[in-house]
Amino acid sequence: MSLNPVAEEAALMRRIIVRDQRALSDLYDRFAGRVYGMAMRVLDDAALAEEVTQDTFLKVWDQAERWNAERGKLSTWLLTLARYTAIDRLRRERRQTPFHPLDVDELANLIGSDSPVDQAEWLSGEALGRLIPQLPREQVEVIELAFFKGMSHSEIAAHLSQPLGTVKSRIRQGLITLRALWMRYG
Repeated sequence: MSLNPVAEEAALMRRIIVRDQRALSDLYDRFAGRVYGMAMRVLDDAALAEEVTQDTFLKVWDQAERWNAERGKLSTWLLTLARYTAIDRLRRERRQTPFHPLDVDELANLIGSDSPVDQAEWLSGEALGRLIPQLPREQVEVIELAFFKGMSHSEIAAHLSQPLGTVKSRIRQGLITLRALWMRYG
């Protein structure tokens, strides 16, 4: 680096603006570690942090003219860009939670493992078939959609035209009630 790092960074960014790939490579070599570190701090996932690092440098390639040396250091701008890119990725990942409908055994684990119910009766679905109808209708509806149809909380909320918080509360309360019924079953 030269004696004047700000001037050197400005020159590097001017080269990126005119699509000098070597300049982008130089920028990447200098800052990729810090950008990756910021992404890891936000995401706590190495693969996603690597993707965010790449996305950040692609944004720099497409938006290099947005950096203004008079408003701040290049490293600050890059790390801010990385942070917002990581937060956007985190939000997207949360919205796209993979959907995995639970099977009867997984539902049993959520309810509790200590139970007087016979294993054969549980596996045949008889016990669950007798317990679920004892729940309030709105709890049965959301539990069936979540655990047997594999819908996410957000999908259930949209499907039922209910607030997301209401759906989450009904599922939670339904599982608590189901656990209590499960423990008394016998």
